[in-house]
Amino acid sequence: MKIGGNLKGYNFLEIEQKWQRYWDTEKTFVVTEDPSFPPEKRKYILDMFPYPSAAGLHVGHPEGYTATDIYCRYLRMRGYNVLHPMGFDSFGLPAENYAIQTGTHPSVSTTKNIDRFRKQIKRLGLSYDWSREVSTHQPSYYKWTQWIFLQLYKQGLAYQEDIPVWFCQELGTVLANEEVLITKNGPRSERGNHPVVRKKLRQWMLRITAYAERLLSDLDTLDWPESIKSMQRNWIGKSHGTEVVFALTTKRPDEAYNKENSICVFTTRVDTIFGASYLVLAPEHPLVSTITKESQTKEVTEYQKRASLKSDLERGDLSKQKTGVFTGSYATNPLTNTDVPIWISDYVMLGYGTGAIMAVPSHDTRDLAFARTYKLPLCKVVEPYDTPEASTHASASSSTDFSVNSGTDPSANPSQEDTIFTGDGKLINSGQFTGLSSAEARKKITQWLSDKAIGTHKVQYKLRDWIFSRQRYWGEPIPLYFLQDGSIVPLQESDLPLTLPQVDSYRPAGTGESPLAAIDSWKTIALSNNEHAHRETNTMPQWAGSCWYYLRYTDPHNADLLADQKNIAYWLPVDLYVGGAEHAVLHLLYARFWHKVLYDLKIVPTSEPFLKLINQGMILGEDGNKMSKSLGNVVNPDELLTTYGADAFRMYEMFMGPLNQEKPWSTQGLKGLYRFLNKVWSLTEYAFSTEPCPTEVTKATHKTLYKVTHDIESFSYNTAIAHLMSLVTLLLKQTVRFREEWELFILMLSPFAPHIAEELWSLAGHTQSLAYHPWPQWKESYLKDDDKEIVFQVNGKVRSKARLASDLPESELEAHALADKRIKTFIADKAIKKIIVVKNKLVNIVAS
Repeated sequence: MKIGGNLKGYNFLEIEQKWQRYWDTEKTFVVTEDPSFPPEKRKYILDMFPYPSAAGLHVGHPEGYTATDIYCRYLRMRGYNVLHPMGFDSFGLPAENYAIQTGTHPSVSTTKNIDRFRKQIKRLGLSYDWSREVSTHQPSYYKWTQWIFLQLYKQGLAYQEDIPVWFCQELGTVLANEEVLITKNGPRSERGNHPVVRKKLRQWMLRITAYAERLLSDLDTLDWPESIKSMQRNWIGKSHGTEVVFALTTKRPDEAYNKENSICVFTTRVDTIFGASYLVLAPEHPLVSTITKESQTKEVTEYQKRASLKSDLERGDLSKQKTGVFTGSYATNPLTNTDVPIWISDYVMLGYGTGAIMAVPSHDTRDLAFARTYKLPLCKVVEPYDTPEASTHASASSSTDFSVNSGTDPSANPSQEDTIFTGDGKLINSGQFTGLSSAEARKKITQWLSDKAIGTHKVQYKLRDWIFSRQRYWGEPIPLYFLQDGSIVPLQESDLPLTLPQVDSYRPAGTGESPLAAIDSWKTIALSNNEHAHRETNTMPQWAGSCWYYLRYTDPHNADLLADQKNIAYWLPVDLYVGGAEHAVLHLLYARFWHKVLYDLKIVPTSEPFLKLINQGMILGEDGNKMSKSLGNVVNPDELLTTYGADAFRMYEMFMGPLNQEKPWSTQGLKGLYRFLNKVWSLTEYAFSTEPCPTEVTKATHKTLYKVTHDIESFSYNTAIAHLMSLVTLLLKQTVRFREEWELFILMLSPFAPHIAEELWSLAGHTQSLAYHPWPQWKESYLKDDDKEIVFQVNGKVRSKARLASDLPESELEAHALADKRIKTFIADKAIKKIIVVKNKLVNIVAS
């Protein structure tokens, strides 16, 4: 008989709506901090929450969401208490730009966008605990973002500094890096294509460099992709090296070293100092204006202006031709006592090291490119270990003379040998250090410099402090105010949140200040002593709210605390964090930094927030290119969900390929998964059989269960779906259904296609949702094959094969091989020397 009465066709829209209403009504996925769950049975699974843009979701967004949902549904069936929340990163630049263009308040457009995103996400059947939803623009949320900032300020980790930022005079505002286009006509604003310049403005900074070593060393404790950890290590950029003082040639012999008469350089290769033939300063280095000769002033000033129009990314590009300008001044190499010219070049950054380098073109790729361009001298001072002994080379006293007399061309007398060796080796042309290994020379030269008080060992980080403020309206107000004498007063914690004022205009002030600077009624504070103070008018960057949202999910409605420490301790650390690789450095680094500060303040119990990280691969357009409006290849999921359903959509996103790999979208492929689910649905038309299930079907079902279970645990969802497809092909060959095997299949399907699985479970006679039904266990006996293919060889060459029962004794395998007709023809008239048997695999007859 048929189950469920008169079945209609596969009406996925009705099924989806039915079960989504059920999950909402029954609060199926709402969780509590149930103490009965032991710590090892609690799991916190987190998605990187989205920015709610007006465009809504595209097909790339649900990939990671679906992956975590499959895992969460599986974990619940395995008896875990699973926290799986969702929220919105709702402060930020796009909403403010939209407000400027349309006059719509950012909160109005943001709320509208969030409503759309939530509706789209719910339609996918994602099992989030919506009772914990947060949005970073809500005062009840950013109250605690401001509270964390106050803790940073009190710990001395927040300070002010004048920093160069992109400024557009036409728009009257500061621009973020992503709003600046680098063109052949210089940097231009993305909006309006107006000229952009670097302008120094007062900024709030966070002292992330104070945590550089911990941020670096703790990476070793994390189960993250090695590529992501490597990117963070490179961003932090720890270097062991030496700071060396080069005296300006204008320094008198009896004069003490100071900032005005010397240049301090940082180098990781002090073993090459005998080959340092010139110095290079960053164009912004404070000494440039002091040491530049009058004859070079115009050229230096023009170069500084050009450098100020380049981004750090451009300046660090190794493939770009190196440019620079001679300052007209010289410094003395403390090891060779020769004078070397001082140049400026934009490939040297003020924010790294001392903003000055000693250039050794024979042993550094960038220095060599620069030296070739300007015909500067080279001298080899390190050679590979396997070359002739250093005694065949000239000593330091007879090495190339690096000095360039004042008034002469600093590019004169270049070395003709401009080959390069960048590795460690043994020193040549290096005076008393000649013959030492690079490693030993670094120690001894550093000690020599230290003894003379002109050098010291130094650990340096490439990481720079975090520019934390923005000259925007749509961001968290910074909870500080300034007295008339300039002193800073933090807002009382009891006065938080400091909310944004309701305004009619969001246009910037035109001076580089935030729009808040023009709102006197909000900016000015009347103090009790009849004096006035003014609020900080910069706002926080979008990164701020996303630094700690995972903590708020543990206790989202707490009005008195960031989150109750019991709740934090119950869930943290996050067991699995899934999101795009584009956040590999900044978001993850900033979140780790804040977490460590909170750990030091004993607010969180762990030193790291995210134990395991998975980056889903990007979904490209059908043309194989990254989805973008300009290319017209963005695929909106709404129409696809209406045509093919959420279950087919979810399964296709997982079936496209390995989760962490890039892959192109194919609507044709989505159709294939829709056809698969229709085949599954067609099986509901079959009556259950009272006959025993064929062994072949039972064994295939248990083998599939084994494979799907392991594939889910390793996030190999594409192969798990392939196994389910193979099983359905076998089930369709049967004329009836078998209850046990059919229900095992439904349970396996449920994490991937939850709506149809719930419906099939109901049609099979169950009155309870399968969301928490125990995940089934395979039977080991069904995983073994009854027979094996055995290879028969003669003298190591395959001559025949046979399918034989598993685990046959060696004697029986030998007998089968010797009785095989083909084998008999190959061993006829030959003497059998020995027979080698590999159980369940092969029999090799050695004959002559």
